[in-house]
Amino acid sequence: MMLGYYLRLAMSSLRRSPGLTALMIAAVALGIAVCVTSLTVYQGLSGNPIPWKNDLLHAVTIDNWDPQFPARERHPDQPPTQLAWRDAVALLESDIPVRSVVMFKTAGVLATGTAGARPQRALTRVTSADFFAMFDVPFRFGAGWTAAADQGPEPVIVLASAMNERLFGGANSVGRTLRWNDMEFRVVGVLDEWRPLPKFYDLNNGALQEPEEAYIPWGWGLAAELPSAGSWNCWKPEPLASFRDFVQSECVWLQVWVELADAGARQRMQSLLDTYARDQQRAGRLPRPLNNRLTPVDRWLADNDVVGSDDRVLVGLAFAFLAVCLLNTVGLLLARFQRGAVTTGVRRALGASRRQICLQHLTEAGLVCAAGAALGLALAGLLLWGLRLLYATQDGTRDGIQALAHVAPGSITTALALAVLATLVAGLYPSWRIGRSAPAACLQGRPMGFRHTGRRFVP
Repeated sequence: MMLGYYLRLAMSSLRRSPGLTALMIAAVALGIAVCVTSLTVYQGLSGNPIPWKNDLLHAVTIDNWDPQFPARERHPDQPPTQLAWRDAVALLESDIPVRSVVMFKTAGVLATGTAGARPQRALTRVTSADFFAMFDVPFRFGAGWTAAADQGPEPVIVLASAMNERLFGGANSVGRTLRWNDMEFRVVGVLDEWRPLPKFYDLNNGALQEPEEAYIPWGWGLAAELPSAGSWNCWKPEPLASFRDFVQSECVWLQVWVELADAGARQRMQSLLDTYARDQQRAGRLPRPLNNRLTPVDRWLADNDVVGSDDRVLVGLAFAFLAVCLLNTVGLLLARFQRGAVTTGVRRALGASRRQICLQHLTEAGLVCAAGAALGLALAGLLLWGLRLLYATQDGTRDGIQALAHVAPGSITTALALAVLATLVAGLYPSWRIGRSAPAACLQGRPMGFRHTGRRFVP
């Protein structure tokens, strides 16, 4: 009953000063909007897209880099994030992992041969058969290929959902044939919607890159001499006149992941890596000290600066901005409560306790902050829409930004939590200050214990 009474008093009080009320709501809304926007983006980037397999999946890295200079300037203690061909192929033969994946990104043109159908350019992942099971990739139709298809290699292909929609109108295309560049492939599977954010299994071209639109067996990389459409780096001058030269070079361009069943398997795999590296050193390769790593997903995201120090600074600045907004709101609430001090004095004189006065004014502050949270959530949606619009023309990251920059249930929870925080921070002090004022002081025009000096009130 008292809460309803306090709400009626608060609404009546706020209506008497619409300009001041709007200013307070706007201050809270701006602070919450900036915080919700920055937190939404930060949480999307810092999340683990496959937490249930975090301790099972490991990125494999071997330091084959220049003995004089580290591979990564910002992290000089870390090896390159990718492997050379000969190292990747050697590791693929191990039976220690439950599953192993060697892969890279290339590009091709898909055509169905149907009259009137336009060819579609498709970024394509050349990968081994374990890719789909290792990363829990969902299928809408069909399935992936077998290890035998990698060895053949067999002309089979898996399409992403969006590409299947463009080529076959979303129908079950398993068993259909199409051309990838100048080669004919048979569709064996169509993926369901799958967009891991960040794109943890290949961060080389950006954490928000979209998954590839087609997938073909690993063996086609060598058989068709497919060039990389991703990132590749070399540290010494070598003859690269042909694809064969490239795969025999020290250039790194392949991503390697393994799934290890337990800690024992991890130790055995680490031992295998170190033994392999020592053998290669005896053969004249790998001039740097041993630095072979098996990195779980969460550590891999951190090592690759998916969320960098700049992102954390931006979140800190957003909360600093919220603090400034709340400080302004505190001042405005003090001014608002001072203007109503005579009414407060009358209520105290009629028997209202300090606690009741404090709760009534805290209710008024809560209404302001709740309205600010609602407006702030709307403003955050507008800011995130602007972010999506900014990246709308960038094909590689457009869908990633679309999935990341939207008002999710977590954003609403964040806004509500910030509203409660804002009420406590902005409302407690002014409410306490007015609650402890003596009735006589309020009735005499000296609100909240302030004394009149002729031109202004001072404490």
